[in-house]
Amino acid sequence: MEANIVILPGDGVGVDIMHEAVAVLDQLADRCGHRFTLVKRLIGGAAIDAVGQPLPSNTLASCRAADAILLGAVGGPKWDDPDASVRPEQGLLQLRQALGLFANLRPVKPHPALYDASPIRPERLAGVDLMVVRELTGGLYFGRKLEMADTAEDVCRYSRAEIERVVRQAASLARRRRRRLTLVDKANVLATSRLWRKVTQSLIAREFPDVELDILLVDAAAMHLLSRPSDFDVLVTENLFGDILTDEAAMLTGSLGLLPSASLGDAGPGLYEPIHGSAPDLAGQDCANPFAMLLSLAMMLDHSLGLVDEARLLESAVDRCIESGQTTVDVGGRLGTRAAGAAVRAELDRQLDQRYGRGQPAALSA
Repeated sequence: MEANIVILPGDGVGVDIMHEAVAVLDQLADRCGHRFTLVKRLIGGAAIDAVGQPLPSNTLASCRAADAILLGAVGGPKWDDPDASVRPEQGLLQLRQALGLFANLRPVKPHPALYDASPIRPERLAGVDLMVVRELTGGLYFGRKLEMADTAEDVCRYSRAEIERVVRQAASLARRRRRRLTLVDKANVLATSRLWRKVTQSLIAREFPDVELDILLVDAAAMHLLSRPSDFDVLVTENLFGDILTDEAAMLTGSLGLLPSASLGDAGPGLYEPIHGSAPDLAGQDCANPFAMLLSLAMMLDHSLGLVDEARLLESAVDRCIESGQTTVDVGGRLGTRAAGAAVRAELDRQLDQRYGRGQPAALSA
């Protein structure tokens, strides 16, 4: 198959881990006969330094025309002035909004070999396989803002249509999994949460009667996510709550370096990125964990390019590297970024050879 992919390394370790993702794309193109056209563009702090804005017009234009977008990370202390009129994170927010990427999918599935890397007791991690679906283009992050000398205001606003489209995405995922959906809100306090609850209950009853709906207040959800995480299947929630809960969920896996994400809309390209930040103190030192980036790439192969077999093989290659201890320091290993990426590619080659013959081109997904 042919695909146009925009590569956005961004800032900090984004550059390091993107190198490994591109190497896997090259490997899959060579072994599986695909033609990936990779277009590298600036975003975040690197774009501010180069052209004075976090989302240059040519970056946005390339993303609009792409089949999929792969992002490293944005931000860093160099641009970390909350009073600055231009900040790296604005580039990512603008991109999500411009492309209508309203649903952020974040899978969390701790690997048994890394249970000891998590601060959560191993018996609580057994069987955990959950997906958080975070609304991505509404709420406090995009509402009206007012800043004065002694007062400030952030407006949280949601419409029925915004809620329905992300809940429909989450319920569709739940239908393909264990048919359980948990809405996380704060309906005892917030008017927007009361709308979320009313709209969600109506939509599930009308369109997804086969999906079981649970409702939890966000403070209770934060507690239960760590005390009984295996009870959850798919969680759906608003922008701010989703941002916080998915970072909390990282504690289940033991490292932010293992968590991928996908941001999807109704049409157009999806955006795929690890949920960790730019970690500027680690940049260029060959020590960042590339696995979240590679798992984000697997999500891209699956959701945007329809290369399901390649996605599963890449996920399996990462899993087997974890099982054999070929990991970075953050999860108890000794490998650097490039060595960890090379280990995944070697395992991916081994699986391709095993299935299709040594060194032979693989005819996988069309």
